[in-house]
Amino acid sequence: MKNNKNIIVISLGGSLIVPRHIDWKFLKKFRELIISQIKKGKRFAIITGGGYAAREYQQAAGKVVRLTRDDQDWLGIHATRMNAHLIKTIFREYAHPRINKNPQTKEDLRKHFAKNEGIMVAAGWRPGWSTDYVSTILAKRLGAKTIINLSNIKYVCDKDPKKYKDAKIIKNISWKDFRKIVGNKWDPGLNAPFDPVASQLAEKQKLEVYIINGKNLKNLRNCLDGKKFQGTVIK
Repeated sequence: MKNNKNIIVISLGGSLIVPRHIDWKFLKKFRELIISQIKKGKRFAIITGGGYAAREYQQAAGKVVRLTRDDQDWLGIHATRMNAHLIKTIFREYAHPRINKNPQTKEDLRKHFAKNEGIMVAAGWRPGWSTDYVSTILAKRLGAKTIINLSNIKYVCDKDPKKYKDAKIIKNISWKDFRKIVGNKWDPGLNAPFDPVASQLAEKQKLEVYIINGKNLKNLRNCLDGKKFQGTVIK
């Protein structure tokens, strides 16, 4: 990724924050890496996913009552907001004090960096829209050309590698071909490398999305420093 004055948008998968329990060891190392990049003059918009916590709430509620799609979505959204508060807390001295919960607010989002803050933290917005979609809107509004999507996968594959042993990794792919893989519909429980609805918007905005295994922080550092990295580039 080329270094520029644009804010770097990172979609931080909930599976990294809360794989089953909060992974504080990962968060500690992630914090160190991001702070080192801020000291180089970079700024970040970090959007948090819900992870295991979101699924726990959704599954528990579903065992008690029949969940509506809205209720399922809201449980996931509030899980992302709790994770966002956690991220804002560990970056307290570098982050704007308010979490962005509405990427389409009329305010100038660059005000989040007006007092030399290094980070804006954002979370889920409203039913029907994933944090991938939030990341895509924020990238547009902040003038970013690239989204770094951190999750627990190394590459996009042509089909689900958990189901198909012959799944092939993809290092570079067009939006047109990627959307053939993920489809066009969003579902609150969907587990895709990048949400189908967000993909439509990202293609329209001509964004590049990097799918990277967030656990490999050395690899993420390489990406941030403009060096060769492992992952899938969608453009």
